[in-house]
Amino acid sequence: MSDLFEDPEPRGEPRRNEPEFTVSELSGAVKRSIEGGFSHVRVRGEVGRVVVARTGHVYFDLKDDKSTLASICWKGTASRLTVMPEEGMEVVATGRLTTFAQQSKYQMVVEDVAPAGVGALMAMLEKRRAQLQAEGLFDPARKKPIPFLPEVIGVVTSLQGAVIRDILHRLRDRFPRHVLIWPVAVQGKDCAPQVAAAIRGFNALSAGGPIPRPDLLIVARGGGSIEDLWGFNEEEVVRAAAASRIPLISAVGHETDTTLIDFASDRRAPTPTAAAEMAVPVRLELLAAVDGQGARLMRATGQGVVLRGQRLRDLARALPRPEALLAGPSQRLDLWSHRLPAALRALAARRRAGFERAGVRLQPALLSRFLIHERRMAEDRAARLPGLLGQGLTRRRENLGRLSLALEAGFRRSLADNARMTARGRERLAVLSTRLDTGVAQRLEGVKIRLEALERLRQTLGYRETLRRGYVVVRAEGQVVTSRMAAEPAPALELEFHDGTLIVGPVLPASPKRRKKAPPAAGGSEGEDGQGTLL
Repeated sequence: MSDLFEDPEPRGEPRRNEPEFTVSELSGAVKRSIEGGFSHVRVRGEVGRVVVARTGHVYFDLKDDKSTLASICWKGTASRLTVMPEEGMEVVATGRLTTFAQQSKYQMVVEDVAPAGVGALMAMLEKRRAQLQAEGLFDPARKKPIPFLPEVIGVVTSLQGAVIRDILHRLRDRFPRHVLIWPVAVQGKDCAPQVAAAIRGFNALSAGGPIPRPDLLIVARGGGSIEDLWGFNEEEVVRAAAASRIPLISAVGHETDTTLIDFASDRRAPTPTAAAEMAVPVRLELLAAVDGQGARLMRATGQGVVLRGQRLRDLARALPRPEALLAGPSQRLDLWSHRLPAALRALAARRRAGFERAGVRLQPALLSRFLIHERRMAEDRAARLPGLLGQGLTRRRENLGRLSLALEAGFRRSLADNARMTARGRERLAVLSTRLDTGVAQRLEGVKIRLEALERLRQTLGYRETLRRGYVVVRAEGQVVTSRMAAEPAPALELEFHDGTLIVGPVLPASPKRRKKAPPAAGGSEGEDGQGTLL
């Protein structure tokens, strides 16, 4: 084996008996050896460099204080992982070892990743909490107030277990409301995507649609270990809770259990039953409070009416009597009624005197002179009107001539511009036509070259090229034969070589205990089983 990499022997020396391997054969042998011996392994180590390729595959390193193991998780497997590998996390990876011949290295194909104990989970949880808090997802200013009495309540939980029964029972006792239940898995790898999808689904409901949109959401689950509650620590669940436009109450686990959804929700309940108590008030207490407020309102209204009546009577005693208020105006009205006839007569006399003075100025002679003056002015203007009209027409005609000359010059310039643009367009059209012809010819030539290459590839990959390397196609009665047992009952065999076809006689069955050597068929060489090297 060590002689594979030595220099070739000089001419004239005898050849060695060691087999010679190609690089691919040796790489394949190493690959089979490693995959056969390490087809299923579990490796514990710290996650080093993590790279997510554009194809979706995840490349990362598993390392300890002495060694590093390159690992890869294919896209389909990575989408099903419950815990994604993160740099610095201590994990237990399950998979198999294989080789990568192009770089002469071995690597681990990971099929599952699990944290190495509760300490690793808590470290990863604290790191994720700090990251999401830095993004502002836990900011108290983002939290929405819980409605006092929601009409519809959406519950995201499992249909199995006592959680949903406790919530419904407590809501029925306190204040019956319309409840919509979105069943989800509350642990395992399906928990996080289903819970996030349920929160987004409730938010996607439109108001006034066939399914009422909840006024409040409750995400609930019973108690359990940190591994059981891990789905509510996933980033997609936290982001869905923070992005919810509907107020959300988280009730995951018991009072001592804390998950990341508790920080992103608008209110945290210690238990699912407490979440139901936060969602609605007690109906009987509300009725008692309403009755008490109604009684207080009636008493306050009665007292207010009594107090305002007494105040009105007190103010009425301070007002003067109506007779005293009307005495002065009545006297003034009597005085003015006595003075009115004399004032009317004096006004009529003044108006008559003014009319007589105006009538003296309106004499017939003055009117005649005024009419004669106006008639002369009208005749004078009528005599000047034809001349003025003629001058106006002359000016208008001159202006029209100038405008027609300017219009004709502009029209000629426009025609010249259009002619130049048409010539440039013809030239550009000719250039584009030439480029189009050239492009079509180049495209056809490229397609022709590719078609010829594909034809050569087809011929190279065809089975006739395989026949040229020494292989033979065996047929019996027109059907391809691939085994000795199928060839024994055939009356004759048809052997197709790369340069023609050969028909051989019947094939004699060999004894299972002792096989005789049969003479080789024409054109063939004798093999170990006496039938020739036909395949």
